[in-house]
Amino acid sequence: MSLKLAAAQINLWVGDIPGNVDRMVAAAAAARDEHGADLVVFPELSLIGYPPDDLLLRSGMPAAVAAGVARLEQEIRGIRAVVGLPEFDGERIYNAAFVVGDGATHARYRKQCLPSYGVFDEHRHYTAGDRACVVDIAGTRVGLSICEDIWFEAPARRAAEAGAELLVNINASPFDTGKSAQRERTLATRARETGLPIVYVNCVGGQDELVFDGDSRAVDGQGRTRFRAEAFRERVYAVDLDGEPSAAAAGSDADPVARTYRGLVTAIRDYGDRNGFPGAVLGLSGGIDSALVAALACDALGPERVWTVSLPSRYTAGMSNDDAQEQAELLGCRYDRIPIEPSVAAVSESLSGLFAGREPDLTEENLQSRCRGLMLMALSNKFGHLLLATGNKSEMAVGYATLYGDMAGGFAPIKDVYKTTVYELARYRNDIGRVIPERVITRPPSAELRDDQQDSDSLPDYALLDAVLSAYVEEQCSIDQIVARGYDAAEVRRIAALVRRSEYKRRQAPPGPKITARAFGRDRRYPITAVYGDL
Repeated sequence: MSLKLAAAQINLWVGDIPGNVDRMVAAAAAARDEHGADLVVFPELSLIGYPPDDLLLRSGMPAAVAAGVARLEQEIRGIRAVVGLPEFDGERIYNAAFVVGDGATHARYRKQCLPSYGVFDEHRHYTAGDRACVVDIAGTRVGLSICEDIWFEAPARRAAEAGAELLVNINASPFDTGKSAQRERTLATRARETGLPIVYVNCVGGQDELVFDGDSRAVDGQGRTRFRAEAFRERVYAVDLDGEPSAAAAGSDADPVARTYRGLVTAIRDYGDRNGFPGAVLGLSGGIDSALVAALACDALGPERVWTVSLPSRYTAGMSNDDAQEQAELLGCRYDRIPIEPSVAAVSESLSGLFAGREPDLTEENLQSRCRGLMLMALSNKFGHLLLATGNKSEMAVGYATLYGDMAGGFAPIKDVYKTTVYELARYRNDIGRVIPERVITRPPSAELRDDQQDSDSLPDYALLDAVLSAYVEEQCSIDQIVARGYDAAEVRRIAALVRRSEYKRRQAPPGPKITARAFGRDRRYPITAVYGDL
C-alpha cells in the first residue's frame, strides 16, 4: 500500500477545544515531519474530548466547534487528518469524522451505530448516520468508521461495497480488563469479512470515571495484527501494514495486572492535575487498601505531592501504625499521625444522654470512621488537596463501608477493584520495587473498629465473595445460576441481599475509575427502592 499512515494516540481534555486543536496540530506536524505520513488518524470526538455528555447542549457549542474545525483546516498542512467531532446540523447532532487539511474539509462521515449501554448513552444526544464515506488519500480509497461501527458487520460491509481499500476506525473506547482481547477478536472478524485492512486508533487518559488505554492497532485483510501501540502511552506512531508485525503487536502489554495498575495511575494523575489539585491526601491505616492507594498516588503525582495521615484509635494495632509509617518512608511521601480518640470521646459525650440505656453497637464503630473522615476532609479543605477514598469494589458492593467516614473523598481510585485484585496489584507493585511492607499484604484484613476485629467476622472469605460478586454484578447471573456453579445457596442469597441493600450508599460514593466490565456508577444503574429478589 502506497499510503503512509500515522496513528495519533493522544490524551484529550473534554471541553478544551482550543487546547485539543493545539494538540492535534502538533501531532499532525510530527506525523508529517517525523514519519513522512500522508494521513494522520485521531481518536473519536478528538476536537471536544470524550464523553462530552450534556456539554453538547450548551448554546455556544456549535460556534466553538465550527471555530475549532476552521483552525484544523488552516493549521494542518502537508498532510490529511481524520478528526472526530460533534457535527451540528440544525436540531440534530452527529458523532462525526472529518478529513481535514490544507485549508478545507475533504470528507465527512457520520457514526452509524450509536451505543446505549453500560457507560454509553449516545442516543441521548446523537442522530445515527446511514451511509458509508470513502475518500481518496494519496491514491488509496479510505473508508471511515467510528468506534461502535466496527463491532457490527453492516458499516464495514457498506464501506467495502463503496470501494474502500482500507478501513479507518476512530475510537474513544474505555479500558477494562477484558477489552483488549475483545478488540483483537472484533477487528480480526471485520477484516476477514471484508478482506480489508483496518486501522484502529484510540485515545489515552483519564476522564472522571473512565480511563482510556489507547491500545491502537492495525490488522491486515486476513485479520493478522500488524501494528499495536503501547497501552497508556501518548504518542504519534507510524503504521506499516505491509511490513513485519511490530514488537508491540507481539504482546508486550499482555500482563493484565500491569495494565490495570497503569490505568489506575493514569486515572489519578489526570483527575488530580486537570482539576487543579496541588496534591492528594489520604488516610494510611496500615491496611492493604490504603497501602495500594498510597502507592498509586505517589506513582501518579510524585511522592512530593502525596500526604499520608494515620488516624489511630484505641483499637488500632501497634503494627498498623508501624507499617503505615514504614510505607510512607519507603514511598518518600509526607506522613503525619493524628489520634482520633479525643474526637471520638467528644462526640460520644455529646450523644451520651440520648444513647443512655443502649448497648454499644455499629453506631460506635461508625463514629470512629466518621471522625477520620472529618479530619481528612478538614485537611483537604484547608490545603486544597484531593482527598482519595480507599474503599475497594468488594466493600462498595456489600456496604462494608461507612457513609461520611471511609467513603468520604473526592476520588476513589480502587472503587472498581475487587479485594482479591487489590492484593494482586500490591504484589505487582512490590515486584517493581518494594513500597508496601510485606506484613500489610500477608496479615488478615481488619477495619480495626473493635477489639480483635477481622473482616472475616462480617464477610465471607474474599475469594468466595469476589467470585459471587463477579457473577452477580458483572455477569448479571440469577441466584439460581450462581448456586448451580457450586456455591452455597444461603451464602449467595446473603451476598446478593447485601448488594441490593447497599445501593443507596454507592449513590453517595465519590467517582472512581472503571476497570471491570460493569462498574458501579455509569455502568450499572439500579434503583435504590426496588424489589427484585432472586432475579
